Amino acid sequence: MKPFAYARPGDVTEAVRSAAAEAASVYLAGGTNLVDHLKLGVARPELVIDVRTLTSREITDLADGGLRIGAAVTNSELAADRRVRERYPVLAQALLAGATGQLRNMATAGGNPLQRTRCTYFQDVTTACNKREPGSGCSAVGGATRQHAILGTPAALPDPTAPETCIATHPSDMAVALAVLEATVHVQGPGGARAVPFTELHRPPGDDPSRDTVLQHGELITAIDLPAPPAGARSAYRKVRDRASYAFALVSVAALVTVADGRATDVRIALGGVAHKPWRATRAEEILRGAEPTEHAVRAAMEAELAAAQPQPGVDGGNGFKIPLATRTVVAAVRDLVREA
Repeated sequence: MKPFAYARPGDVTEAVRSAAAEAASVYLAGGTNLVDHLKLGVARPELVIDVRTLTSREITDLADGGLRIGAAVTNSELAADRRVRERYPVLAQALLAGATGQLRNMATAGGNPLQRTRCTYFQDVTTACNKREPGSGCSAVGGATRQHAILGTPAALPDPTAPETCIATHPSDMAVALAVLEATVHVQGPGGARAVPFTELHRPPGDDPSRDTVLQHGELITAIDLPAPPAGARSAYRKVRDRASYAFALVSVAALVTVADGRATDVRIALGGVAHKPWRATRAEEILRGAEPTEHAVRAAMEAELAAAQPQPGVDGGNGFKIPLATRTVVAAVRDLVREA
């Protein structure tokens, strides 16, 4: 592990100021992702700033019927909160599917959505990785791609030497649920405070795969707001993985459905395990909104959504299986919610 300086500032303002003054600085909250990367040599900061006690550890009711989640709330506390379980079951289910109890006790609401990718090549410093070292190339292309992206990639067969190539997927289960709930992220940075719609927080690889989010250096998440769920809405999280116990998603689905008079008045679908960011299935949502949400209709909507998917071949058989798997998982999730409604 590379030696680094450690700071424990007294408040958020001091933390932001310290981060802004050192280009190679990182924030430490629960540390469940960062500490691993420090040990692996993936993260090599000059300064680690401990923010664990600086933001709120409270979940408070908002005037509009929503909730404000302090950034320091642990994943265990969030999943166990009665209001979350009753109003936002998709979020509680995603948190419980995401990690062991020990990790949930440490991981925070502000840190979880900022997890770096769990791509094998990203975590192996002996391999080329545009996300870890921009311009070095992408070892995943033509390698082991089973866990990798099928949506939002630049081409069916991206050039592995191109500096923008990255086919990694975002690992957070919580983030998929927050995308479907249309949460808002509050951040404090060198330029002051601002609010970011959660669906805009994460970014595709674009021309810089090393940047996972739109946050600027020094910006710190202080809270996450959940709007009141639509009246009569049902929501759920469904995760498909290689083993039942705490594996990353091959495909996951966060779904929220409101049905009136046999038709879907509101449909929201977010996918995990398929893209560089939590993927809102906006094309499928548009098709289903106002329609009778039969299994046939949902399947057709997902086929339209995934028409642009770009599966990758690989030495492990590739990831083309994710296309039918995502469709079947969404069909099953929506079917169960419609039955509840």
